[in-house]
Amino acid sequence: MFKERERTGVLRRSTRRTGRFEYRAVPPGEVNAEGVNATLTDGVLTVNVSEVEAAKPRHIEITSGE
Repeated sequence: MFKERERTGVLRRSTRRTGRFEYRAVPPGEVNAEGVNATLTDGVLTVNVSEVEAAKPRHIEITSGE
């Protein structure tokens, strides 16, 4: 037989979520979908995202038709 103690003061509870978890984030700018790599190590998710190479400025020489 267990005797329950009378609780006094502030009762503190903590909860821990279990099961599925979903988090969505929108990356800034354009992203190369094939360059995304994710690893899960010791409960830490690391996501590496490579950006799309920006169009390089082109220099066009204009000559007169004379």
